[in-house]
Amino acid sequence: MTPRYTALYDANVLYPSLLRNLLMHLTVSGLVAARWTDAIHDEWGRNLLLNRPDLGAPRVQRIRDLMEQAVPDARVTDYESLIAGLSLPDPDDRHVLAAAIHAQADVIVTLNLKDFPQEHLEPYGVQVMTPDTLLLALLEAEPLATRDALEGLRGSFRRPPVTWGELTERLAQAGLVRSMAEISNTDSAKFLHSRNYTACASISRNPYLFLLLSVG
Repeated sequence: MTPRYTALYDANVLYPSLLRNLLMHLTVSGLVAARWTDAIHDEWGRNLLLNRPDLGAPRVQRIRDLMEQAVPDARVTDYESLIAGLSLPDPDDRHVLAAAIHAQADVIVTLNLKDFPQEHLEPYGVQVMTPDTLLLALLEAEPLATRDALEGLRGSFRRPPVTWGELTERLAQAGLVRSMAEISNTDSAKFLHSRNYTACASISRNPYLFLLLSVG
């Protein structure tokens, strides 16, 4: 499958484990070509350890390493020379836009739209989306593959397993309100049951993703 978007994932969408695992499923399924940088990894990892010191640095590093192995072409490098010439409300966010430009990304996926005003991104052909907006766009463009990726995410919960309704509720609580409403409106639960899932294809195709979900 040709990815619908090349997306630079901001640190704040990689920090929460549910969003991170959702975005990884969308990536491994081929819907999104993910991009990130060492600086982005450093930021979400640092904040995660600050708020969850019980996880420990080795576990956070393990998650990061498995993400890199699951998507070996995701890391963006050699973008730093672009930073000084960019303008954003918070200068500390310029590295994200610089990486997106260098990677020729279509979109920056972030929870903080105000940090990336569209007028600052338009000259570079970059959009900004929340995870909710991204998922809505994918549901419209690739409904079957997107629902397959979501079912893969649901199947990754094993101890304990979760129902489709429980997953959509968790995702809505994580901010994906409109996309979960769209799924409910299109009766996706009935659709998924008709697909007769016997295994999570996206996990079976990518063993690193399976390991990532087990530690993340």
